[in-house]
Amino acid sequence: MKAVVRDRYGPPTVLRIEDVPVPTPRAGQVLVRVMATSINLSDWEGLRGSPGYARLGGLFRPSRHVLGSDIAGLVVSLGADVTRFKVGDAVYGDILAVLGGFAEYAVAPEHALALKPAGLSFAQASALPQSGAIAVQAIARAKPGDRVLVNGAGGGTGAFALQLASAAGIHVTGVDNTWKLDFMRSLGADEVIDYRMNDFTDTGPYDLIVDLVAQRSVFAYRRALAAGGSYLIVGGTLRALLRVVTIGALAGALTGRRLGVLAVKQGPEHFSPLGSQCAEGDVQIHIDRTFPLAQVPEALAYVGEGRAQGKVVIAVDPSVT
Repeated sequence: MKAVVRDRYGPPTVLRIEDVPVPTPRAGQVLVRVMATSINLSDWEGLRGSPGYARLGGLFRPSRHVLGSDIAGLVVSLGADVTRFKVGDAVYGDILAVLGGFAEYAVAPEHALALKPAGLSFAQASALPQSGAIAVQAIARAKPGDRVLVNGAGGGTGAFALQLASAAGIHVTGVDNTWKLDFMRSLGADEVIDYRMNDFTDTGPYDLIVDLVAQRSVFAYRRALAAGGSYLIVGGTLRALLRVVTIGALAGALTGRRLGVLAVKQGPEHFSPLGSQCAEGDVQIHIDRTFPLAQVPEALAYVGEGRAQGKVVIAVDPSVT
């Protein structure tokens, strides 16, 4: 089978497409013929090995040579003790624990997958698991009437978060770069901020801040929170993460605010309800661009440089649109 592989951390140029053996599912796993894989910021981080926590799978060299976690495809064989699926089932899920989605076939833990809704294409289904689970769990922290800010709202997770917040009667502000402002408005953002022109921590106050690309001082984040408000870091620099869990937690507690990490729960129970909403048309899946498997390096660069509006999908099967 063809797969996009790497043997060291670095820029997209370290990737190459090769013929490698088809993996064999172990007990509790299934083999999936991958039809589509979406790109997450975690793929970009894992490629470069930065921030530092992206090297948990190998400090000096990556232990997993094929990236890609959000997959959609067809079950082609079953490992021992698999009971939830049969050969031919159309499935989707987040295989972050094992990776391997940038390939024609991937093994996936049975518990990580769900049956694909008939109303979603493989490309659409691949866009959901990781970004959808983060968005659902983040917005669940707010209630109708709250003021919520999402930093990095023009990407895959933000596109879901803005829609969910708007539908729930939450006043939501989206922060991203200039060319995503109209996109964020179209998703239901009540206000938008170009981070290159304005500092969102000088606005507010907000009952909840969801930070997908944290880089600022914890004192700036605290300043933007209302009394009793919460700041949740989801992604960003290692320095920002460490400051939030140490200085931020203490400073927040002393002022009646909460600064911490969103511990995202994985699994179908956390993304399949959103998948049903999308299949019914209540929530839209926004796919910015689709790339073929051979262009995974270009696709990763497109996402890593912050250019994507919504999701970017790899059409592993050329027939996927």
